[in-house]
Amino acid sequence: MEDDDAEASTPDASQTDVDASRAESERSDQSDGGDAGEADAVGGTNSGGGPAGVEPDSASADESAQNPDPASESVDEGSETPADVRKYARFKKVDGAQYDRVNDFLRDRTYITAREWAIARLCADFRTETGVEMTKIGENLPELVPFMTDTYTPQAVNQARSSFEDKIRKSGATFLYGAMSGFFTAEELDELMYEVTEIAKFLLEVEGVDLSVEEEMEAEERISSVMREVREASADLRADELAGEDGIGSDADAGDD
Repeated sequence: MEDDDAEASTPDASQTDVDASRAESERSDQSDGGDAGEADAVGGTNSGGGPAGVEPDSASADESAQNPDPASESVDEGSETPADVRKYARFKKVDGAQYDRVNDFLRDRTYITAREWAIARLCADFRTETGVEMTKIGENLPELVPFMTDTYTPQAVNQARSSFEDKIRKSGATFLYGAMSGFFTAEELDELMYEVTEIAKFLLEVEGVDLSVEEEMEAEERISSVMREVREASADLRADELAGEDGIGSDADAGDD
C-alpha cells in the first residue's frame, strides 16, 4: 500500500518540476526584458533600436533640443563662482603663501601692502565699460588671490584701491623729485633705476607676466633713457633758474651804484 502511494506521488512530483521549470522560464524572460530596458536607459541603444547617441528621426532631436535635461540646467544655475573668476590665473606663483610673508616682502621694498597690491591688480583686470566690478572682486577674493582668506565689501575694495593710488602718487612724486633735484649723479641714478626696475619686474612675474630676456633689456633701456632725459632737463631748468637769480642780483647791484 505504501508502494502504491509512492508510485501515485511520482507523477505529481514530475508535474511539479515541469511547473517550476515553466515558472523559472517566465521569470527569466521577464528578467531579460528588464535588463534590456535598463541598458536602453543607460544608453546602450536608442528607442529605434540603433546604437547609443543616434536618434531615429529629426523629430526626436528637435524635441530633445526644446526640452533640455533639467539636471544639466540645475548644475549651471547652481554654480556660485562666476566663469571669469574660475579662469583667473594670476598670483598662482604664490599659491600657498601666507599673507604675512607676502606683506613683509612688499613692505621691505615698497610702500604698498599685500592687500593693496592684490586689490589694485584685480581692479585693473575686472574693469568694464561701466566701472570696476568691486562686488565680484570682494565676494570672490579668496578664490582670486591665494593669500587672501577673507571676503571684502565693495566699500573695502574701493578703500584699498584708493590707498594704493595715493601711495603710488606720493612715491612717484618723491622719486621724481629725487631724480630732478640733482641729489644723484647719472651713474647713481642708473643704479637706482636698475634696483627698482628689478623689484617691479619681480612683482609682474608673480602676477603671471612672462618677460623674455630681450623684453627685459628693452624695458630697462627705455626706462634708463627716459630718466637720463629727465635728469638733463631738470639740470637745464635749475641752471636757468640760477642764472636768473644771478641776473636779478646783478641788476640790483647796478641800481645801487
